[in-house]
Amino acid sequence: MKHINRKNSSNEWELRVQFLKSYMMIVVASGQGWLTIDGRFVELREGRTYICSPGQLVEGFLQSFDERGFYELRFDVIVDEGVTGDYTDIVRQEEHFPVKGEVVASSPVSIIVLCERIADHLQRDLLQRFRGQIYFQELLYTILADALLLKERDSEAALENTKSYIEEYYQLDLKIEHLAKVAGMSERHFMRLFKKRYGCSAIEYLTIYRISQAQQLIRSGGHYRLKDIARHVGYNDDAYFRRKFTQVSGIPPAAFMRNCKLKIVAYHPAIIGQLLALKVIPCAAPSDHPWTDYYNRKFEKNNVLPLSTDTSLKLTELELAAPDFIVGLDNLTTVEEEASLRDIAPVLLLPGEGMDWRSHLTLIAQFLNKKGAADAWLEHYERRVRFVAEQITPDIYGDRLLVLRINEAGLEMMGNRSVRTVFYDDLRLQPAAGVEDTEKNRQVTIAQAAEFNADRLLLFIDENAHPSISKQTLMRSEQWRVIPAVRNGRVDVLPVYPWTEYTAFTNELMLDELLKLWRYRT
Repeated sequence: MKHINRKNSSNEWELRVQFLKSYMMIVVASGQGWLTIDGRFVELREGRTYICSPGQLVEGFLQSFDERGFYELRFDVIVDEGVTGDYTDIVRQEEHFPVKGEVVASSPVSIIVLCERIADHLQRDLLQRFRGQIYFQELLYTILADALLLKERDSEAALENTKSYIEEYYQLDLKIEHLAKVAGMSERHFMRLFKKRYGCSAIEYLTIYRISQAQQLIRSGGHYRLKDIARHVGYNDDAYFRRKFTQVSGIPPAAFMRNCKLKIVAYHPAIIGQLLALKVIPCAAPSDHPWTDYYNRKFEKNNVLPLSTDTSLKLTELELAAPDFIVGLDNLTTVEEEASLRDIAPVLLLPGEGMDWRSHLTLIAQFLNKKGAADAWLEHYERRVRFVAEQITPDIYGDRLLVLRINEAGLEMMGNRSVRTVFYDDLRLQPAAGVEDTEKNRQVTIAQAAEFNADRLLLFIDENAHPSISKQTLMRSEQWRVIPAVRNGRVDVLPVYPWTEYTAFTNELMLDELLKLWRYRT
């Protein structure tokens, strides 16, 4: 366990929207409030425990709690791959920890008492802190024992378990009949539900996952032969492996292997998301951009050179890195800077304005000899758009959408090209009346925002958002509460990064996030 936070006899507790880096457990002894976990609203109830996983997008608020209070715990899970047994199998099946969401304990008092003991012992000397960790293990045992007995095997959970099973045993010769048995369904029912939930068949998902594992092995830089990689990911036929690899990746495995040895620089932050769509991890990227930290965590690549903000230092760093290609935008400060870059490596500078993200992706792919990869990715993106559009309920298509941003200056009309492209151009959602005629990125008052009479609101919140404006302070405004979207509980919240980057990769992330927010929602 990393941390425990005990709150009692206070007015309120707020968890600002964030991506979790560790597991989070909320134990509610008293009070009332809510969590949103990956866009899903969860009411916090007394006597219940709530568990969220790393990588989930979480926001929370709790108020009116007494001296019993509540507890917020953060912890990590480490799986010992050498351990065998039934419990380890359960853990792996459920992404390292077998419980998510709300947990109904058979004895809430026992849970709360253990939390009290943990909090008390972790404030003492080293030996007592060790005892606190023992109490934490007892807490986990109590929660797991209750949760595993009460866990429902509904169809959604069964599909998630089966998808995890595919990811665990992808090297085996998996057949539909076997996967249907894992899900506890008939073959026909399983195939229909799996495709409806994930947008592809179970066998297609198996193929995509196998090829992604092959790509990861190739990118790792190990001296593996392609035939050995094929065997490792479950293909005994080399020709079939090459065909499937080319189908998914857009280029043959041998070409992918050659390309992975190239050192490619993202000279501007907007290039990062384009390279990621082409399965390229930049060898160097700007250090002052939130994306740099994000893709390092996302892809576990810590060998990306963070480029300085000072131009002369940056050029020196690139000379030492000796890249094969440099990709940036045509907004360089001087002609000398461009000349210096061209002395280091071949350079592609794209126009920052007047060109859409698809054109950027295509030009980068042509420059790097990855046209097949770009074509495959664009085809995948269009399929994803159609799938998300089908999954979003018809009611949402009839709603008038307003997208706002809370930044350090206050409330702003969201004018980001990524948002407009994904929402209005790709998904064909309906903007609130007057939005298209309003100046983008303009600061507005609450009263002005209310004039759009939006049926659905999406709020992007900066890390340095104005202290006088938050979701809670907005709810105290009568002008805000009369907006139809607010009145009907159709307000969703996201952090600004990385969704507002105008790139291929971030647009796909936006599609996935909207699916989490609005699937099955009204």
